[in-house]
Formats: sequence, structure tokens, C-alpha cells
Amino acid sequence: MKHTEKELQALKEEVSQMWKLVLSQLEKSKQAFLNNDIDLAREIASREKRVDAFELKIDSDCENYIALYSPVAVDLRLVLSLIKISFTLERIADFAEGIARHVIEDDCKKISPQIIEELQLEKMFETLISMLSDSYVALESENTNVSGKILAKDDEIDTLYHNSLSILANYLQTEQSLIRCGLKLMLLIRKLERIGDHCSNIVEEIVFYVDAKVLKHGGKTCN
Repeated sequence: MKHTEKELQALKEEVSQMWKLVLSQLEKSKQAFLNNDIDLAREIASREKRVDAFELKIDSDCENYIALYSPVAVDLRLVLSLIKISFTLERIADFAEGIARHVIEDDCKKISPQIIEELQLEKMFETLISMLSDSYVALESENTNVSGKILAKDDEIDTLYHNSLSILANYLQTEQSLIRCGLKLMLLIRKLERIGDHCSNIVEEIVFYVDAKVLKHGGKTCN
């Protein structure tokens, strides 16, 4: 293996470690929210600095790689994608921490469990965890065949998000004393919707690296 290939492999391994940490943060945010587990939520908040440190190191190491080796074609696409993926993973971790903070504040217990079920928040969490996990496999295997399936899950998240607006609005019309808590819950659901968008962005970066296609602009091919 050439020296530059070892460096690239090391960069991918760093992103892989960060990815596993962020996936764990997201899984734990689901457990903390659904079980109102304040101790677990505090653990999520305390691990956020580790995610930030990963993102800064990966960014610096990728910049150094570009400066030292002047990569072209597929190697350049990989490094650029890793920079963007690490940034996006950090944003997902921020949202997971925001969900943890919602649990830590512990001031909105009067929202009906039936409404939580009707909002299908557990399904939203599970779909997002699946998107992040499947996209990790796509990068590791350099196989973009599952990209369409992952992006379709973001459409599911968007539908659940839009449905939640009317469900919450109707609920708060009859429970006006809970409007503040309802708005806080809406912000949490918005965080879940944004995580879906970020997972889609990661998939687009993987397709850019592997297939040299830019999905954001109708699938143009890079020369």
C-alpha cells in the first residue's frame, strides 16, 4: 500500500469512529426521550465535546492531506466528501444533544403519552437511526445502490413531520395550558426532521465520492 493510500485509510477510519459515536448519540437520544431518562440525557450532553473534537481533527487532517499530496479525481472527491460528512455528523450530534437537553429540562411531563404515540416519534427516531446506519454501510462498502432507499426514508420523515403540525395544533386547542410544552415538543420534532435532511446530505456526498455524481443538481457527472 502506498503512503498516500495509508493516509487516506486513516482519514476514513477517523470518520468511521466519529460516525459510530454520533450513531450512538442518536440511539441514546431516542432512549432518553422515550423513557424520560435524565441520566442518559446527561451522558449524551457530556459526550458532545468528543464529537466536536473529532470534527476539528478530521477537518485539519483532510486539509493537511490536500496540502501535502495534491490529490486529484477519486482521491480528491473522497477527501472533500469526508470533510463535509464530518461537518454534517457534527450537526446531527448537535440535534441529538438538543433532544437530550429537552429531557434534562424535565418540565413538560403533562403532554399526553397518547399524543406522543400519535405523533409517531418512535418511528421517526427508528427511521433516522436506520438512515444513518445504512449510509455508514454505503461508505464503508463504497456501494451506492442503497442511496435511493435511504433518500426515500427522508420523505417518510418529512411526511411524519408535516402530520405532526396538525396533530399538535388540534391537541393544543383543547389543552391551552400546555401551549408552551407543545411548542417545545414541536421544536424537538423539527430537530428530528433536520436530522433526516442531514442524513440525505451525507448520502449525496457518498454518491459524489463513489459515482462522481452531484445529486443536488439533478445528477450531473463530474469529469
